[in-house]
Amino acid sequence: MKLIFLIMVLVISGCVYNITANVVKETIEKPLVYFCPEDPCEDLLIKYINSSEKSVHCALFDIDLENVLKIFSEKSKEIDVKVVIDNNNWDERMGGKGIIKDTSSQLTHNKFCIFDNKVVWTGSFNPTYNGAYKNNNNVIIIKSKNLANNYELEFNELWNYNFGKGHKTIEPIIYLNNKKYENYFCPEDNCKQHVIDTLEKSTQSIYFMIFSFTDFDIADLLIEKNKQIEVKGVMESKRVNMQYNQYKRLINGSVIIKKDENPATMHHKVFIIDNKTVITGSYNPSKSANTKNDENIIIIHNREIAQKYLEEFDSLFITS
Repeated sequence: MKLIFLIMVLVISGCVYNITANVVKETIEKPLVYFCPEDPCEDLLIKYINSSEKSVHCALFDIDLENVLKIFSEKSKEIDVKVVIDNNNWDERMGGKGIIKDTSSQLTHNKFCIFDNKVVWTGSFNPTYNGAYKNNNNVIIIKSKNLANNYELEFNELWNYNFGKGHKTIEPIIYLNNKKYENYFCPEDNCKQHVIDTLEKSTQSIYFMIFSFTDFDIADLLIEKNKQIEVKGVMESKRVNMQYNQYKRLINGSVIIKKDENPATMHHKVFIIDNKTVITGSYNPSKSANTKNDENIIIIHNREIAQKYLEEFDSLFITS
């Protein structure tokens, strides 16, 4: 009887949990993908904050948009609004708005929000003027209670000052509309290994748009993959000559890379695999991102979503 009751509850809530296969399945609205500055990322974020009825929980690296700070303050009078921000970007405007700063030397580098415990906003976008109107960024919005629960658990760790550590993701693999989504948080989930595992499975192509690329092992894998399949990328031009950056190694390994020509910043942290899988989130392939900073990645096995990221990649690759 208890098992029957559990199944009924899960079906009513819009999700099905396959106990024997340990798989979570959920039917959701089609995820939405946006690219700044072409799309109105500031207005979209304000819209989701303003339309929330119960809660807004955000883990952000930086905020300086006055209208976003204003709406956080206004909504905090009506609903549960909590924001965690990296201490390096804290200023006096943030006091008294349900905003706290991290208390450790690592970076709180996430860029995610959860609205009403059911909508996840993630990607590379910081709600700053440059992030919205100058830098190349991506945002994906997914209405999933199961995915939102993963992010809520991570947010609660940060809100309780557990920085640079925490529990592994409880449900790292979720099927949304029968498409596989993987969700991980660094450093506890070893994001680097999940990126490597996904790249290793490629059979046709790997395209990437990366702001900061210093991980030797991931670069080495791309060089090896380039001997078998097409590998090419776009990298932030202001970072390629920095210490440990893998640009020169990748070029010497015959990987085709364009330095972006945005006078501001190409801020994506994206891999596109075989035109059907996307890795996005806050994670740059670097040692600090994997072992020290608070980060998140989402691996989306969905050809339709991958096509949107391919269009962004093509536009940057052609113009660079």
